[in-house]
Amino acid sequence: MAALKEEEIVSLAEFAVQYALKKGANEAEAFAYEGLTTTVTIERGQIAKSSRIIDRGLGLRTVVGKAIGFSYTNIIKDKAAIEETVSKALKSAKASKPDKDWQGFPSKKPFAKTKNTFDETICGLSPEDLVKTASIMLEASEKTDRRVFPVEGGVGASYLSRSIVNSNGINGFDGGTVVECSLATVAQESGEVTPVCFEFEAERLYKIDPEWVGAEAARQAASALKAKRVETKSMQVIFAHFAIQQLLYYTLMDAVKADYVQRGRSALQGKVGEKVASEIVTIHDDGLLDGGLRTWKFDGEGIPQQKTTIIENGVLRSYLYDNYTARKEDMESTGNAFRAGYLSTPHIEATNFHIIGGKKSPEELISEIKEGLLVYSVQGAHSSNPASGEFSVVATLAWKIEKGKIAHAVKGAMLAGNIFATLKNISALANNERKIGPLVTPWVLVEKIKVVGK
Repeated sequence: MAALKEEEIVSLAEFAVQYALKKGANEAEAFAYEGLTTTVTIERGQIAKSSRIIDRGLGLRTVVGKAIGFSYTNIIKDKAAIEETVSKALKSAKASKPDKDWQGFPSKKPFAKTKNTFDETICGLSPEDLVKTASIMLEASEKTDRRVFPVEGGVGASYLSRSIVNSNGINGFDGGTVVECSLATVAQESGEVTPVCFEFEAERLYKIDPEWVGAEAARQAASALKAKRVETKSMQVIFAHFAIQQLLYYTLMDAVKADYVQRGRSALQGKVGEKVASEIVTIHDDGLLDGGLRTWKFDGEGIPQQKTTIIENGVLRSYLYDNYTARKEDMESTGNAFRAGYLSTPHIEATNFHIIGGKKSPEELISEIKEGLLVYSVQGAHSSNPASGEFSVVATLAWKIEKGKIAHAVKGAMLAGNIFATLKNISALANNERKIGPLVTPWVLVEKIKVVGK
């Protein structure tokens, strides 16, 4: 099934807004979404199935007085279904309490320009093309080490489009592509089985390397064999890409959201202009990052996405705002209203949360450590607290570093600390930036992390 044309999807959103106003809404906003995804799934080392998912729909917010209602439909080619959605959203608004802080939907501004977010090649990929990519990944894994078994994984190619229309003149459309491949592996030898090791690559253009993903997932699993316990002590820790993403997603990335700040749930409340991290740390939330996984012309409310400096040389410069939280403080939105689709109202999220890398190679970072850990991933980060910053996680894939070299895999090590103290203890950043969901980060070296071992 082909994608809807731009004019078609925009006119449906326009119809929804006009009909809502006609039926008594003071304001209205329609967000139309379409996702066309083809996937090939790997199960137990075999290519198991191929699927094609078509998800399209329209979410509608209506305002009556200062009360907001929401409804959605996945039948968007039928005007009767859209009229019913309008009716439900209006009923929802009339049944809701007015919000004294509501100051209206945003007004029209010129949309941003984006680079490298759409690739026609991805739209044309067939299930056979994806099977070939999955086979390359599996073969690379098998060739790398015979002790490794691929557990699960897959390859996916998507075309996504979004259209937004509101009663204040916003009217926009944007389309983009994503292609990704991933592989999870375990290694087994002499009765020992490693934790699951995982590698993936996701890009907006068709430039993934399935051979590297397969080989790297296997290399990790093989090197996780013969794991030993470590002593309990404070030591230097290099957090690799996945580990830093897992730690920051539930702590720093929540703490800089304006709604968390305004509700008193952020440790960074009132700290704009203060030093909150090591001076080598600079972080931008860059909604226009070239080829970023969350790069779009506009956010979930139709506000142009932008590059916002969050931390500059260790100093907190800004929080992330949507239209609602910005107007509460008489400020401008930073374009961070996020919608994964049409099923829900927007909420604040990072776009491409970019920790600027350093100049050292990963090997140089390791070579400078007398005793420490290299941590690839952690478990339990979701229970961290953005208000306090406290975390306690298990290093699920980690290696001991001794005298500048990887000595052996580590098992059963816990890491405990406070993310805001951790940010201040960052002593080096590698030059190997990667996109991991909303985070773009290099490896990060932190001093004085409490490691709980034997």
